[in-house]
Amino acid sequence: MSNLPQDHGDYERQDLNTRGPMLFFAGMILFGVFTYFMILGMLRLLNRTNQQDQSPVNPMATSVPADTRHVQPGEIAAFPEPRLEEDERGQLNGVRLKEEQTLNSYGYIDEKAGVVRIPIERAMQLLVEHGLPQRSAGAATPAVASAKPAAPAKKKTASPRK
Repeated sequence: MSNLPQDHGDYERQDLNTRGPMLFFAGMILFGVFTYFMILGMLRLLNRTNQQDQSPVNPMATSVPADTRHVQPGEIAAFPEPRLEEDERGQLNGVRLKEEQTLNSYGYIDEKAGVVRIPIERAMQLLVEHGLPQRSAGAATPAVASAKPAAPAKKKTASPRK
């Protein structure tokens, strides 16, 4: 075998048949378009059915839109409590800031009884300086003092088998 260009040496003499892949892609495009229009028709049918089943608006209500299924953001204030959260992250951040402020500030818990709160850092410093409060041995809580000791349980002895 010679290596001359006219001998058509070591390559295929036949090109790839593009008819099969092109028909496949054309079929996929037609299937996609068919599916799109089928789903669009189903959604229109469901929308029309839902509009027909919509309950009539109370004649005493004023300024009610014809289609009450769609609510605009400005109309949310008209709903009674409890409402859905509109700004979850902002509300959560507000709660966290308030808790953080409470944990790191001085203030009264019960002013009449003289119960106050102090910041966490200051409370830890006081614990390091003074230690935990100690109870005397004679001072017991009322629940512990009134509790009667339980009678000791009798031991069962195993009887020897004969």
